Amino acid sequence: MSDQSHGHHAGGEPGIDLPAVPEPTYAERARTLLYIGRVGSLSTVSRKHAGWPFGSVMPYGLDGSGLPLFLISDMAVHTQNISTNPRASLLVTQPDWVGDPLGGARVTLMGKVSPVPMEEREHVRQLYLARYENAKYWVDYKDFGFYRLEVLDAYFVGGFGVMGWVSAEEYALAAPDPLADAAPGILEHMNADHTDALLLFARVFGGFDADEAAMTVVDRLGFHVRLRKGDQVQGIRIPFTQEVISPQEIRAVLVAMVHEAKKRDPTIVKM
Repeated sequence: MSDQSHGHHAGGEPGIDLPAVPEPTYAERARTLLYIGRVGSLSTVSRKHAGWPFGSVMPYGLDGSGLPLFLISDMAVHTQNISTNPRASLLVTQPDWVGDPLGGARVTLMGKVSPVPMEEREHVRQLYLARYENAKYWVDYKDFGFYRLEVLDAYFVGGFGVMGWVSAEEYALAAPDPLADAAPGILEHMNADHTDALLLFARVFGGFDADEAAMTVVDRLGFHVRLRKGDQVQGIRIPFTQEVISPQEIRAVLVAMVHEAKKRDPTIVKM
């Protein structure tokens, strides 16, 4: 089992025990982060300096189980390290994160790297080129080959105070969030055009009366909002009223939530 703890609160006044807000599991969030990412930091065990870690910038593809795929040269130091000791880890951080780097999500996959079997090479080649079209210029060089990281364990960090281990089984059974591709556009739209709605949600559903609000994460179960009130900054999570799997469904749910929030908003004088 993972070390994921539940019971994160949406926000509200200190001392009020609010119900836990539903969130994707750490395994799902890890799979989503690997899906939306493109480049990680690969650490291998140095052959030249025995026992020391060696870090490399590493583009990666993904197979159907979310296992990272590497296209690497026989001449590269990390490839030489792998040939001696296959143990490695891949760190992937949240793309385009703005703000404190420790506030963004990241995941470290630990496992063993091995060459992709010949009978799988063409399928893996297609998967990799779908993410890295420019790799077509060197993918067939004789000194390049495909390798796969077999995940033995994973550690997910979702920001300050949000972290836990994810087993290989949990990682393999999870799937990327269905909104992963649409999320950047949703965040941009909400933050550019609907900050008034975010402030309303924070006040009514999160119990936090803020001056500024920005949606930072969105998934099928809800969203995170970063709020500012004077010098105070706080992040809260607000659940959707139902699970959503498309931008169209999000729009319908958010419109309904705005109507409900206006009915419940204590700052609105009822006539």
